[in-house]
Amino acid sequence: MRPSSDFDLNPGTVLPEGRKLRPAGVLMPILCDGPARLILTTRSSALKHHPGQIAFPGGKQDEGDADVIAAALREAHEEIGLDPANVEVLGTLPVHETVTGFLMTPVLARVRAPFTPRSEAGEVAEVFDVPLAHVLRRSAYRIEGRRWRGVRRLYYAVPWGPYYIWGATARILRGLAEEVGTP
Repeated sequence: MRPSSDFDLNPGTVLPEGRKLRPAGVLMPILCDGPARLILTTRSSALKHHPGQIAFPGGKQDEGDADVIAAALREAHEEIGLDPANVEVLGTLPVHETVTGFLMTPVLARVRAPFTPRSEAGEVAEVFDVPLAHVLRRSAYRIEGRRWRGVRRLYYAVPWGPYYIWGATARILRGLAEEVGTP
């Protein structure tokens, strides 16, 4: 797999030279107590970055975090109540650059035992799960577009029921599907 970005489908985008990307870690927690399911969140509409969007639990790396994996685990604990002791880190995926200036490292993990999500109301509006088979099926993805800062921008989307999974989350999942998924 290679690194990805929110600009992958928009090759004409000119990125500013010398831009500073902030490191972040996002957790891709998989429940395995039956058919495998991926936990996602709907971000609070009060957040500065990506309000109301579907996202992985996670966030920027703080000074106290040993690395982006520690950041992902800390943030998942804060956002959805997932105890790091209940998580088996399987590895990381290539980094993903976001339009908001983050260099996100997706951390693939297995949730060891069942747990009941506990949303942090200031950050997470909802916690839900999606069948892993759905996001690993390449045919589930489509390319869509919308205007952003006066320019039409293309992005991946992988809707599931009432959930519109798009942007960075869909791009990261699409990369995983391209590597290990089904047609």
